[in-house]
Amino acid sequence: MGTITVINNVTLDGVMQAPARPDEDTRGGFTHGGWAVPYQNAEIAAKMGGMMASAEGSLVLGRRTYEDFFRVWPKRANNPVAEHLNRVRKFVASRTLEEPLPWQNSTLLEGDAVDAVASLKRGTDQNLAILGSGELIASLMGRDLIDEYILLIFPIALGIGRKLFPEGQSVRLRLVESMTTTTGVIIATYRAA
Repeated sequence: MGTITVINNVTLDGVMQAPARPDEDTRGGFTHGGWAVPYQNAEIAAKMGGMMASAEGSLVLGRRTYEDFFRVWPKRANNPVAEHLNRVRKFVASRTLEEPLPWQNSTLLEGDAVDAVASLKRGTDQNLAILGSGELIASLMGRDLIDEYILLIFPIALGIGRKLFPEGQSVRLRLVESMTTTTGVIIATYRAA
């Protein structure tokens, strides 16, 4: 059986909404988009690039994240993260998209997203990584399908925005690895307890 790993940027108060750009996700009137940018540096890029370069497996993305990534990453040349994202197999959970999907190596999950991801997990020995995709993650948490969280925890609290762990969601984790960057970002790996 494979494993499911969530890789996400979060604030100290757990917000994961729109870390990269002001226009990334303005749902709910969110005006703090791009909050992670001032803390990005070569350490983070090297760590994340190294993780992606050595990763075997596939990506699982929700529709909103898939569409946002497709607008950005295929256009970036000579970028190890872009090269990985373009090359890797991508499974997409959506009730509105239709095949064929525009980004290479992309497959639309059929039926209920949680059931489809559970089936993927049972049918592979590889890792399934989830980036962004907060609604999908919340659904998978409800069925205890997530094995690991790699969180980039940024030294900022926003007080508003969509959170990685929705209210009422209980998750027990144990820390297995961490590092702190010179900009104060903690990259922490947690496994299900």
